[in-house]
Amino acid sequence: MKCSYHPGYQVALPTGHPFPIAKFPLLKYRLLAEGVLAPDDILEPEPVDRQTLELVHTAEYLNKLESSGLSAAEQRRLGMPWSESLWLRSRLASGGTLLAAHAALRSGLSGNLAGGTHHAFADHGEGFCVLNDVAVAVAKLRADGVIERALVIDLDVHQGNGTAAIFENVEDVFTFSMHGERNYPTQKMHSDLDVGLRDGAGDDEYLAALERHLPEVLDCAEADIAFYLAGVDVAAGDRYGRLALSEAGIRARDRRVVHSVRSRGLPMVIVLGGGYAATRARTAQLHAHAFREAVAYERRTVR
Repeated sequence: MKCSYHPGYQVALPTGHPFPIAKFPLLKYRLLAEGVLAPDDILEPEPVDRQTLELVHTAEYLNKLESSGLSAAEQRRLGMPWSESLWLRSRLASGGTLLAAHAALRSGLSGNLAGGTHHAFADHGEGFCVLNDVAVAVAKLRADGVIERALVIDLDVHQGNGTAAIFENVEDVFTFSMHGERNYPTQKMHSDLDVGLRDGAGDDEYLAALERHLPEVLDCAEADIAFYLAGVDVAAGDRYGRLALSEAGIRARDRRVVHSVRSRGLPMVIVLGGGYAATRARTAQLHAHAFREAVAYERRTVR
């Protein structure tokens, strides 16, 4: 399984900042140490160019990002202070998702050890999301004629509001978000299918909802590729989560998504989404399950 990673995914943030930026290298080291990935499975992306970004994001917003033009209010909404390294990091992560998409179309399954920045809208960033990497990848693949239809399976605990808004009027992109109904964002956008869960929902309730809706989503989407946002902020005790999935429940969720998508022969890209466990190492451990399950599926099917 090929996965995108770049050392530039980690940048300096202010002391005490809640975003666990160290999870990216920690995840890579864990997957390599366990043998889930081999060194030659790691693909190093290039930053996405301006022309590609303009397929999704407005010129005005990109000009601000290029020139340190975000106001104090815009940076508060983003949740991160602007920096040259953050701007580069965001383009690298978007490049990583696009690179992984091409790998998935060749071999069936791939990932980006970052990405899932689904709160980025066409004209602004919010919720720690600068650029919408999945939207950029989908738009580029469609513009180049590589695919016609795409599916976004967003299982982060927060609704993928930016992705939903970007693709709301695009018939050939199906967006599915299963999230905490009362969690951020307060104002939800309209995905093709939104499933809101009550605060405190645990393994049984969550997995039953996934079983109920995922086959319908796959049938309706008729996609050429699927992007899976495997957010782990659904875990019990997550700083921003409000749901109560166990670690076993998260792994079962990932297993069901991988099997459901790949058993239909649909290429799939796994991206991280959010996760705010007590430690960065714990967050990386939870993120690793999606990749463990993906590689396990690959190994079973090639026997």
